Amino acid sequence: MLNNEVKKNLHEGTVIPAHPLALTEERKLDEVAQRALTRYYIEAGAGGIAVGVHTTQFEIRDPQFQLYEKVLTLAIEEINKANAPDSFIKVGGISGPIEQARSEALFIKDAGYDLGLLSMGGLQTYSEKELLHRTEKIAEIIPVFGFYLQPSVGGRVLSYDFWKAVADIPNVHAIKIAPFNRYQTFDVIRAVCHSERNEEIAIYTGNDDNIVNDLLTTYRIDVAGKKVEKQIVGGLLGHWAVWTKTTVDLFNKIKAARLKGEIPAELPTLGQEITDANAAFFDASNQFKGCIAGINEVLARQGLLKGNWCLLDREKLSPNQAEEIDRVYAAYPHLHDDEFINANKARWFNEVKSPLHR
Repeated sequence: MLNNEVKKNLHEGTVIPAHPLALTEERKLDEVAQRALTRYYIEAGAGGIAVGVHTTQFEIRDPQFQLYEKVLTLAIEEINKANAPDSFIKVGGISGPIEQARSEALFIKDAGYDLGLLSMGGLQTYSEKELLHRTEKIAEIIPVFGFYLQPSVGGRVLSYDFWKAVADIPNVHAIKIAPFNRYQTFDVIRAVCHSERNEEIAIYTGNDDNIVNDLLTTYRIDVAGKKVEKQIVGGLLGHWAVWTKTTVDLFNKIKAARLKGEIPAELPTLGQEITDANAAFFDASNQFKGCIAGINEVLARQGLLKGNWCLLDREKLSPNQAEEIDRVYAAYPHLHDDEFINANKARWFNEVKSPLHR
């Protein structure tokens, strides 16, 4: 059962950053920085966080690291200690074959997460019928946040019929659309609109290349001769793991514009600037090979991480990616939140290091 305040926040739409992983140069968990990152998202005004997802690095589940339970527990502890509002949406990542997924679902439910973001990544041998059965089994354990992961980072193309069947599953409450593809995005919207559970499912963008346009668009779908409208109400995004304070401010402007039914000309222009910044952070020109290191690089430049290190040696910045990040940082000073972070990061780190905090 989804908490009513969480459900209301989810359906009204909010900013949900995909939480990164803080590491030392030795590629060990930097617990203090990990906790401080969570504080940053809460105080920046995010309406929730997603932990154990792609930006957190799927490898936290590997036996050699064994970080999944530790990292997800740290986030819950910080949410509780920061006295985040009851409406704060706690999303835990779930992945892997069905038994692994069930084990993770049971863990995150017990840990205090509200929803499980169910990734289909790495399951190329599963048929859509098998993926659907897996979704049903997870929904029996915890409210589900569906996830259309883009093929470039381990996802796959899934049909309209698949998403229609997902939408029909009781206890599926939201779907994150992240195929980075307009046609496949529309498939999911159309599928949800044709479900009898249409109004029970919140749509979130994960299309980091089209964030603002997604949030400004109302879809109008013909269902048995009746026009059904559906909006992408919020975002659950890796891109929103950086520059989060300005993201929240922009999102509030978008919500206000939607309520008025008037879209200021500046918003689509800002959207294209954000897409340009995302191309640098996510390393789009190199098939997203440096996407996790790119996010970490920005956070390191802001002093929230000690470096851009990832668990795997091969996960690093691509050639010229650092220069591209330099370029967008200089080009769009109105998009970053360095001033907010500089004013607060010493306090965040001191608070999470304090013996009284523990």
